Amino acid sequence: MTLGFSIQKLENGSNYLNSSDIQSFCQLESEQLTSQYPIFFARIVYHDCLLKNHQEVIRYGQGQAPFSPKTLAYLRSEAWLTDFPPALTLHAFKLKDFSSISYICPIAYRNQKPEYIQIITNEPLSESLQLYVKRSAMILSKYVDIYLDYGRQKTEIQLLEDILHRVGHQLRNSLGLIGLYAHNLCLGLEDSPWQEQATIIGESIQDLDTNLNELIDCGQGAKLRVTLQDLRSLVIESITNLQPLINQKQVKISIPDTSTILKIDRLQMKQVFDNILSNAVHFSPNSGTITCSWQIFQDEVLIKISDQGPGLSKEDLQKVFTPFYSRRKGGTGLGLTIAKKIILDHQGSIWAQVLSESGAQFSMILPRPRSVN
Repeated sequence: MTLGFSIQKLENGSNYLNSSDIQSFCQLESEQLTSQYPIFFARIVYHDCLLKNHQEVIRYGQGQAPFSPKTLAYLRSEAWLTDFPPALTLHAFKLKDFSSISYICPIAYRNQKPEYIQIITNEPLSESLQLYVKRSAMILSKYVDIYLDYGRQKTEIQLLEDILHRVGHQLRNSLGLIGLYAHNLCLGLEDSPWQEQATIIGESIQDLDTNLNELIDCGQGAKLRVTLQDLRSLVIESITNLQPLINQKQVKISIPDTSTILKIDRLQMKQVFDNILSNAVHFSPNSGTITCSWQIFQDEVLIKISDQGPGLSKEDLQKVFTPFYSRRKGGTGLGLTIAKKIILDHQGSIWAQVLSESGAQFSMILPRPRSVN
């Protein structure tokens, strides 16, 4: 119950976890622990991936006097931690100058340091209370895992944003120079049959500049224009835009009859489908089949797009979302990088895999609003 309440920020798509969230969660857990007799002290030690150090939360039971600074320093020194028991198991440890009983339940071991729940009691815990403590540690472990995954995603998003801004800046300078020369050509070729071609070059530069602005906007999660969108209609729109290439290769695309409503930025998510479907058509053999499918769950939808092309090598699987890595001749190597950035901004996930028979498959998980069918 506490876990579900605490991760609501991730589910609603409008807020993000931060250090105060995990601290508040640990405070709630420690408060619940010290409300159980005979536990009069609870201490939770965890790694904060955003602050990049270990933190602790301390809670005393009702009527319990706080420990002295010397006692707290002893507990924090972990000199009493003479053994490292497996995670999510409860063990008693002897504390120096303590007549009370100390228990520790490790959550995990990260960065060469343990994360754990430590409790001190007036008497041995009953079996039911031991189970209660272990369950608390399990819930906390799941929350910390969610928090760590979010921290990794946030770091990855920041990296992709930096890359997109650098690329956008470089391209904008080049486009500005080309646009200037195109304008000068138009002026110098007045009444010449070549002026029309110079004009087309100038107009193409403007189109590229517009696309560049959209690309840079993709690097800013705060600019998501989220609305309710029909998944199947969006995929069909991307397929329609690719129809000339589809007809040229006589590729068949299979999509489900069912659909669902997603809370997404329509233009950005269409860019994701445009890119993945474009790659699928490009690598498909003539008269091949591309299969789109989705599984609808209560809180999310799993989308899969597979082709019958040559598949992906081990290097491809490692680098397919890496900026400037491309298997397409003349490709920029930014399409899938941008696609992943958009998916992460929507608090989803995306991955690639090789099909057992032949071909590649890209899978995406996106949150699904609970209030719609």
